Amino acid sequence: MQLEDARRLNQQAQAALRKRAVRLVLSGHGHAEVAGIIGVARGTVSRWMSAYKQQGEKTFASGLRGRPVGKGRALTEKEERTVQDWIRDKQPEQLKLPFMLWTARAVRDLIHCYFGKTLTIRGVQIYLERWGFTPQKPVFRAKERCNAAITRWLNETYPAIQARAKAEGAVIQWGDETGISNQDQIGRSYAPQGETPVFKRLNKRLTLSMISSISNRGDLQFMIYEETLNAALFLKFLKRLIAGARRKIFLIVDNLKVHKAKIVQAWLEKEDIKQRIEIFYLPSYAPDLNPDELLNNDLKQQLNNQPRPNDKIQLVRTVRIVLRSIQKQPQRVIRYFRHPAIRYAAA
Repeated sequence: MQLEDARRLNQQAQAALRKRAVRLVLSGHGHAEVAGIIGVARGTVSRWMSAYKQQGEKTFASGLRGRPVGKGRALTEKEERTVQDWIRDKQPEQLKLPFMLWTARAVRDLIHCYFGKTLTIRGVQIYLERWGFTPQKPVFRAKERCNAAITRWLNETYPAIQARAKAEGAVIQWGDETGISNQDQIGRSYAPQGETPVFKRLNKRLTLSMISSISNRGDLQFMIYEETLNAALFLKFLKRLIAGARRKIFLIVDNLKVHKAKIVQAWLEKEDIKQRIEIFYLPSYAPDLNPDELLNNDLKQQLNNQPRPNDKIQLVRTVRIVLRSIQKQPQRVIRYFRHPAIRYAAA
């Protein structure tokens, strides 16, 4: 009879096999005879019987084998927690490492530098997997970003704007600008595995810009322009906004100089204009708090699915078609406000 490797069986099957073997020996069968009946080595039966004499019925219990969890690891539990905290809260350069991102190699060098322990790259990857760390595309933010100002915006400034809008019957809108090019490459393209797709670009680069505003009710207003944004163009957009508005507008924008230009401020101070629109400013270096940024991303993703324009007229036409399509889908705009970073503005 071909002997069976009992180690390949699942835990329940192994426990049942041990129990049967012990019962057969206790009923008077010899070790060799039992080994032949069950299909395992004689030495295996002998080991099971020795274990039974020492542990009794516990021998039949199924359970994980091998060394205890954590035993034999290169890092202590305290060192593991420390490394995890560093990866979460610090950048490599803050710990005097010559890396920009937390790669497996950077983590390996971190461990060697601070704990004097040398791990393989695969060993580091196993630790990272065990901790629940996965490779992800990072979000880059300006060093000048002020967390205190952002906290103040979320907890004090914006709630106050909301309260005023409700009291005055105003609608809150969010504005932003973006540049568009026929050479933008966004998204992915199918290709045979291992063969990176290569696309040839037109030599002529076509560009234009778009300014827009959205609300959490699904409203979308936009204006396409070709020049560099200046105060006059921004004023033109503001006048368009209030032209068809039935309610006062609270427009929230970033701190671009154009948004605070003297002629813009002078126009906003006019008595008749004050009753129709006010402008508020996001914290500096916090574009992730502006839901209109998600419209910009959506627009560029959709343009990527359109035929590539060959001239400026086609580019303008395509952008206008995509924006008008989004404009007719208020629920699509409302979904921007469900993004985790934007939910504060959904109500």
